[in-house]
Amino acid sequence: MTADARRGTMRWLRWIALAVAVAAVAVGVLISTRIGDDPNLVDTPLIGKPAPELTLAYLERDGGLALRSLRGQVVVVNFWASWCVPCREEQPTLTAAADAYRTAGVTFVGVSYQDQPQSAVGFLNELGRGKGYQYVTDPGSRAAMEFGIYGIPETFFLDRSGTIVAKVTGPVDPPLLKSALDDIVAGRKPQSRTDGSVQPAPGQSR
Repeated sequence: MTADARRGTMRWLRWIALAVAVAAVAVGVLISTRIGDDPNLVDTPLIGKPAPELTLAYLERDGGLALRSLRGQVVVVNFWASWCVPCREEQPTLTAAADAYRTAGVTFVGVSYQDQPQSAVGFLNELGRGKGYQYVTDPGSRAAMEFGIYGIPETFFLDRSGTIVAKVTGPVDPPLLKSALDDIVAGRKPQSRTDGSVQPAPGQSR
């Protein structure tokens, strides 16, 4: 191969490398802008099955919460973390709903997912807790595995028998949350729609 041919080949390879780099950046931007978009009720194999039998340590006090002890109430189980950007977006909606539906027999449980306790408490100090909202930890991500979590926020709805009847991926918004809770409180089954987006834990890919 002549010197001119080699120089031409090198220029061509540099252009290919540049094009690949630009494409990678574009894909990254697209993914980042979709994180947390389109919260919807989604289908999951867990719907219609009993919630996992778990006892989780409280985040800010001694003792633990057994999910089974909440039978007879409608339960909203939300997986969240201080590092989760969409979780910040949905926290005011969740705490407002916890206050509004408290007298209707609805309990909210926030499961801190792959987070440091100090960071999680700081998140709540900043964004609020909600009346009657119970916050727990999940060392070893046992609850996350039992519920099939692959990113957050994800929210599960349990009816009064402890059966999982709905799931939301992505941050909940007020109309979606109200619609789901009104259906469950009235004994109706929420209707699933299309998938939403979640944020994976740091260092994990979707």
